[in-house]
Amino acid sequence: MARLGVNIDHVATIRQARRTIEPDPVWAASLAELAGADVITVHLREDRRHIQDRDVRVLKETVQVKLNLEMGATPEITGIAVAVRPQQCTLVPEKREEVTTEGGLDVVGNLLRVEACVEALHSAGIEVSMFIDPDLGQIDASLNLGVAAVEFHTGRYADAPTEAERLKELETLRSATNHALKQGLHVHMGHGLTYRNVIPIARIAGVEELNIGHSIVARAVMVGFERAVREMKQLITGPFE
Repeated sequence: MARLGVNIDHVATIRQARRTIEPDPVWAASLAELAGADVITVHLREDRRHIQDRDVRVLKETVQVKLNLEMGATPEITGIAVAVRPQQCTLVPEKREEVTTEGGLDVVGNLLRVEACVEALHSAGIEVSMFIDPDLGQIDASLNLGVAAVEFHTGRYADAPTEAERLKELETLRSATNHALKQGLHVHMGHGLTYRNVIPIARIAGVEELNIGHSIVARAVMVGFERAVREMKQLITGPFE
C-alpha cells in the first residue's frame, strides 16, 4: 500500500501571487495530516516562486509525518537542507523558465554535482531520493551514489494522448520499478497524477510513495483541503476493483 505524499507548493503559489501571508502552507500541511497524509512534500526552488525559506523551517518544527524537501543539487539549497534537516530530500532538475518540472534529473550527465550534494545530505543524516525518468541507466547511477530511493517521473504516463500510449508508459514504469526493487531501492512516483489517473500507478507492486500536489490543491479550492486529501488517500489505498 503506497504512502500519500501531499505536495503543498501551490498553496504557497496562491499566497505569493499577492505577496501576503495567506493561505499559509503550514496550515495546509496540518490539514493534510489530519486527513491522512503520510508525507508532506515541498519544493524550495532557487527563484522562491512559491515555498519560502521560512516555510521549510516552520514545517520542520510542526509536521508530525515525514517531511520531504524537493530541491535542486545546488550549494545554496544544499546548505539550507543541511541546516533544517528534513527526513528526506528528493533531488530534482530545475530550470527558472519552466512552469513545472519537465522531466527527471539527469544523474548520469551531472554525476559530480549530484554526488557532492548527496554526500553533504548523507553527512547530515538525511535520506536521499532521486527524481528520475524510469530509465535503467539513471536507476543504476542513482544506486551507485548510495541513495535510498528513486522517484519516477510519471509525466509521460499522465500526458499520454491515447490509451495505447498510456499503457506503454505504464509498462515502462512497471519495468523500472522491478529493476529498482531488485537493486534494493525504495520506489516512489510522482508528477501529473490526478484523481482520474492515479489508480493504475497505485496498483504497481512495490511502489511505496506517491507525491501529488496540483490535483489535490485544485480540488481543495472547491471542496476543502481535508476532503481533497482524504479522497486521494482512499484512491491510492484501495480496495481496487
